[in-house]
Amino acid sequence: MSPRQRRLALVLGGVAALVVATALVLNAFRSNLVFFFTPTQVANGEAPVGRSFRIGGLVVPGSVERESDGLRLRFAITDQARTVQVHYQGILPDLFKEGAGVVAQGSMQGDGLFLAREVLAKHDENYMPPEAAEALKRAGHPVGAPTQFIQAPAPAPGR
Repeated sequence: MSPRQRRLALVLGGVAALVVATALVLNAFRSNLVFFFTPTQVANGEAPVGRSFRIGGLVVPGSVERESDGLRLRFAITDQARTVQVHYQGILPDLFKEGAGVVAQGSMQGDGLFLAREVLAKHDENYMPPEAAEALKRAGHPVGAPTQFIQAPAPAPGR
């Protein structure tokens, strides 16, 4: 093999390694990407079924139903246009309450229920995630300026 052929083989090997590394990084990024949807988008079928995403809005007053064990509950989230039922098992943030803004992360089940793995509650009366604030603004409801979220702790393994 001549020196020119060796250099060409090295360059082609380097390009191939770069292509493989880029493909692996893009695949990892895509699998960890979590999109945000409003209840209206979910009700219109725009959200993926069986894939993880976030849904945000206001907890519908009177919709919170707790199971006897205290860890499982159901509630509804609305963007003032449409409503989605959410099921969650775990400890909620202290600031979770009816009428407050929340974002839940989980997946949509085939029966139209959102199964949440994580629930985030707004920090104060002024917080609203930008996507949820935009959805409420389109529905004609004013919203405050963003601050931050309080995250509910994940349930302990085996519980």
